[in-house]
Amino acid sequence: MKTLVLVQARVGSTRLPGKVLLPVAGAPLLRRMLERVRGARTPFELAVATTTDAEDEAIVSLCRRMDVRCFRGHPSDLLDRHYRAAAEARADVVVKIPSDCPLIDAGVIDRVLGLYREDTGRYDFVSNLHPATYPDGNDVEVVSFAALETAWRQATRALEREHTTPFVWDQPERFRIGNVRWETGRDFSMTHRFTVDYRDDYLFVTGVYEALWSQTRPLFDLSDILRLVGEHPELLELNARFAGVNWYRHHLDELRTVQQSETRSPEVGR
Repeated sequence: MKTLVLVQARVGSTRLPGKVLLPVAGAPLLRRMLERVRGARTPFELAVATTTDAEDEAIVSLCRRMDVRCFRGHPSDLLDRHYRAAAEARADVVVKIPSDCPLIDAGVIDRVLGLYREDTGRYDFVSNLHPATYPDGNDVEVVSFAALETAWRQATRALEREHTTPFVWDQPERFRIGNVRWETGRDFSMTHRFTVDYRDDYLFVTGVYEALWSQTRPLFDLSDILRLVGEHPELLELNARFAGVNWYRHHLDELRTVQQSETRSPEVGR
């Protein structure tokens, strides 16, 4: 069973342009994230799925320097981009991880993949997002190539093409869906924001790296981050007004399995 981990990345993000190339601990954010993904123990092939836009040549160059496979595809149809990358790699299983998760814990990747692999053929899709419990920014979605191909052929709504997997996870009566909850029993998905979408998020991430990253221990884990923000709650305040903010808020009338409590709008002027 060939597993392909795809990190979707582009330079032209709308809210924080060029975020994947912003410096974090002396290297581009995307490089730091790929290093963390490589820390997972489950066997997989790693690749970056970027776009055909000229500005994304910088991502191709970064991947070349890191010896990471890079696929270039449609700028806005991420379902098409993921499907074609998976088809080119002849993958049986595709793991979708967004590039705005530079604090992702490799152990979380192993846990989500572990559920999918422990009984091969039991699930079409496994994630830690339905419902989410981990701190935001530990997003892992595992989908069989067969289910991905079905979505690629049949999905027609804009949100299904842009966000890759909703065609699958929003139809639990049709696809076999599995979910991994945080083993602590806690739910920090709406209170702890470890992803990068806004400038405030970037300030939080750089603060964490400045405190925890070192050449001798580059792969600090989720427990280290939680210990740090417990000791320094002012770090969480840096991007607190965006805690719980995600793309769901724009599509609550279209998504069948997402509740209002799973998203919110940014607090203005906080």
